[in-house]
Amino acid sequence: MQNERLRAALLERGLTLDELANAIDVDPKTVERWVTTNRTPYRRHRYAVAAQLGLDETYLWPDALSPDQVAGASESEILTVYPHRWAVPSDLWRRMFETAEREIGVLVYSGLFLSEDAGTHQVFRAKADAGVRVRILLGDPESPVVAQRGADEGLDDAMAAKIRNALVMYARLRQVEGIDFRLHDTILYNSIYRADDQLLVNTHIYGFAAAHAPVIHLRKVAGGSMVSNYLDSFERVWDRARELEA
Repeated sequence: MQNERLRAALLERGLTLDELANAIDVDPKTVERWVTTNRTPYRRHRYAVAAQLGLDETYLWPDALSPDQVAGASESEILTVYPHRWAVPSDLWRRMFETAEREIGVLVYSGLFLSEDAGTHQVFRAKADAGVRVRILLGDPESPVVAQRGADEGLDDAMAAKIRNALVMYARLRQVEGIDFRLHDTILYNSIYRADDQLLVNTHIYGFAAAHAPVIHLRKVAGGSMVSNYLDSFERVWDRARELEA
């Protein structure tokens, strides 16, 4: 039985078995066995391969870690838990986005507080100019899920109005190359704010505004699954969302 995930990752990146072997300093036949017989490498080699391919170790070898190891690594991903979004230090959002070297992502319904922050706009623009991919997902103000969220929070039509307001606030950023906006119609269980492998996750609680719900500050750790799951969720929403023209 082949390791199809490892094989596909090599093909997608145009890497041969020999090139991967040279990059991590092992014998090419060893790499071949990892692919063709689905043999699990030693942990140091799993880390090296995952780093070389830019993938998570648990994606390439889902059964390599015991449940206790996965749980321990995932717990280590938690940096801080804030009881409310308003309790997050006001400068932390901007400082986190400033660390991004590859990806910035925002998944919200309106995230009005962020759209009103001129300093964050400057960071997004500067990062896009530097080649960082910036993606912002807002709720579709015409969608039933946004209407339901507004009803749940006691805001009714104000939720859709907040999204339209955010779109106005983002008007200039929508003209910037490298910053992409989409509208989604998914039920949002969490708002996600991403800077590479670091996240601020604002949980949603029925009947409460997002500002009053907890925020979890996460940073990806090898072998952990929390950050990977949230990033996968972001990609699923992005893939089904509709493009917002500039």
